[in-house]
Amino acid sequence: MKSITRLCLGSLITISTLFPLSGLTWEKDKTYHLTILHTNDHHGHFWQNDIGEIGLAAQKTLVDRIRQEVTDNNGMVLLLSGGDINTGVPESDILQAKPDFLGMNLIGYDAMAVGNHEFDHDISVIRQQQQWANFPFLSANIYHKKTGERVFAPYAMFHQQQLNIAVIGLTTEDTPKVSDLQRTNDFDFKSVSAEAKKVIEELKQTQEPDIIIAVTHLGHYDNGQHGSNAPGDVSLARSLPEGNLDIIIGGHSQDPVCMAAQNKKQINYVPGTACLPDRQNGTWIMQAHEWGKYVGRADFTFLNGVLTLVDYQLIPINLKQEVELADGVKTLNYYTEAIPHNMEMLDLLTPYQKQGEQQLLTVIGQLNGRLDGDRQQVRYQQTNLAQLILASHIDKTQADVGVISGGMIRDSLIEGNISYRDILKVQPFANSVVYADLTGEQLIAYLTAAATKSTGSGGYAHFAQVSMTLKGDKLTDINVKGQPIDKQKTYRLVTQRFLAYGGDAYPPINHLPSFVDTGFMEAKVLKQYIEQHSPINADDYQPQAVITRY
Repeated sequence: MKSITRLCLGSLITISTLFPLSGLTWEKDKTYHLTILHTNDHHGHFWQNDIGEIGLAAQKTLVDRIRQEVTDNNGMVLLLSGGDINTGVPESDILQAKPDFLGMNLIGYDAMAVGNHEFDHDISVIRQQQQWANFPFLSANIYHKKTGERVFAPYAMFHQQQLNIAVIGLTTEDTPKVSDLQRTNDFDFKSVSAEAKKVIEELKQTQEPDIIIAVTHLGHYDNGQHGSNAPGDVSLARSLPEGNLDIIIGGHSQDPVCMAAQNKKQINYVPGTACLPDRQNGTWIMQAHEWGKYVGRADFTFLNGVLTLVDYQLIPINLKQEVELADGVKTLNYYTEAIPHNMEMLDLLTPYQKQGEQQLLTVIGQLNGRLDGDRQQVRYQQTNLAQLILASHIDKTQADVGVISGGMIRDSLIEGNISYRDILKVQPFANSVVYADLTGEQLIAYLTAAATKSTGSGGYAHFAQVSMTLKGDKLTDINVKGQPIDKQKTYRLVTQRFLAYGGDAYPPINHLPSFVDTGFMEAKVLKQYIEQHSPINADDYQPQAVITRY
């Protein structure tokens, strides 16, 4: 059996405490066996996909098997999540991830890091999710600005056999940049390194941990090269005294962290093949890609105060590959073994899946051609799908200029019937359509900031009804609706609430007297536009030459 002591909202709560909080001693020369199971960046994928991959029903079968195997051999198991339970699958999104948290309860998660996408909801919704979950939400570096108190429990203590195991939570400092600032304005996202050091010292003084694990939502960046992102797991491990942190279970960058060489991950990891986690400054770093595609399994021994990694693997959850047979017919084969679905989990989740499907599968229009929302396109160049979205914004607000970011587009639309579910996969974030009236001079400054966003970043800008020339960081030859911009004239700019409040470091416009939040979610605005203009012809939305770069 295990017991857990967790810090929740500033108060100490002990659940099923079998041992005192400190003073636990392991036996000399006795080998203890600890298995860490982990997932991250779940993003609403409680249900298996259309070809039977992923899903919590198969995950439960696998975790149950491993737990039984480990306990039969007198070992211990912890199941941890690197966060971002929210946002990505419409059936989950419209239910505020309730089925996901209930499913995680049934599997038996022990703790999760708070991810940036938890802040796709207001704090009241996050508190409701905490009530649904039977495990703690951990983050040591998020504070209330007004009170100076932490928003979440900084750590949880697990007492298994004769070991004290501490699990610390940490959340990316980038959260205010990549989330709706209306939902993060009340909170201070402090340095993960400084907070980790503070909590580790506190743990040593009060809890006497034998093993310290950080469950993080920071991202894994090769050799600590995080670019414009906040520091990630590699930087965290290097910032601490060697030996202070044993393991990092990570998330956020959505990678299978399998190292090809020192400080360099494998490219295009093949499911089921060998995986060596990263090792930095004496700390093992692990991450299991995304969406429950894998369950990471790390088997450790603990002997005379020394923690040793014995085996590590990423176990695919029914992932499949396309195989061409001798007669030229293509089929889908499992990379490894097929994992049956747990019936208890199916019984729990099926009503939620059906509830979501009924609302989402109604056909709202037809599409001729393909509207491109692929990540490798929308963060690098203007696309027809972005133009469709901008057209819906302009149609709703009668704006002169439209600007959105590529990071807010998450899927493509393919030829055929379009359902509301398809729209919500493209636009899973609860962004409203907003606008403000700017002078020509103000608009030039705004367009300059947008046009100079890094290619490849989530902030990469898409434009409608404007063209310009960019020389270095200067804009010239700006035309709005085919006419040269007039610095004295007033123009209506329509965009996304996320950007209007300064998300992705865009210039905030929410403070302007003319600012209007329409309250219309952009997914619903796009839905209405498609209903009114169906059939949609992809060729009608091919992007024109917006920016000429020198």
